[in-house]
Amino acid sequence: MALNAIYPARCLSCGDVVESDFGLCGSCWRDTSFIGGAVCDACGTPLPGDDGDDIIFCDTCLETPRPWVRGRAALLYRETGRKLVLSLKHGDRQEIARPAGLWMARAVRNILDERALIAPIPLHWQRLLKRRYNQSALLARALADALQMASCPDLLRRIKRTPSLDGMNREERAATLENAITVHPRRRHRLVGRPVLLVDDVMTSGATLAAATEACLAAGSGPVCVVTLARVDKAP
Repeated sequence: MALNAIYPARCLSCGDVVESDFGLCGSCWRDTSFIGGAVCDACGTPLPGDDGDDIIFCDTCLETPRPWVRGRAALLYRETGRKLVLSLKHGDRQEIARPAGLWMARAVRNILDERALIAPIPLHWQRLLKRRYNQSALLARALADALQMASCPDLLRRIKRTPSLDGMNREERAATLENAITVHPRRRHRLVGRPVLLVDDVMTSGATLAAATEACLAAGSGPVCVVTLARVDKAP
């Protein structure tokens, strides 16, 4: 109580005073597009209709099936959601990972296999050296804590430094990421025959998650699911 009087809790997005740490003020909460209702079972994008027992897919995932089995995202990459992702990724706002892990846990809970090993999408070592931390690893750790599940922060390695994927189409992204991600040889024993839950900050085309999924499957993992903090919503 005394500490809060000196250092009051602040909204993660705008910095206004809020009631508790790691929260959003009412205005920013309203501007955060949390994903709910009917979603594509493969990529987590929102679809028309109400949430039910039927498994449904978006047109993109029907046309080009994903290598993973199921996927979810906590919020849409717009407004406050976009601001939070960029602040975590480029603004050294590592405290965002903790509440984000709780949001992701809610999003993924209904597709979980309790035996799954949680692992982040890796950064190339040169990019990690420059940024100092891997935002996906922070999210994976927070998610594992929220779900009380096993995690392996260095399960995957990015062995090829790839350029930014911004502006590339789906095919160009896939070609750029070919053979860029592998399973760490000293961690392979942890995934053989075991389900894996891959974690990333944002999904656009899904090319990075696909490359990581294929690396896990090639190393002998069980079924792979994916979850991201945010999903880039498709243009109407």
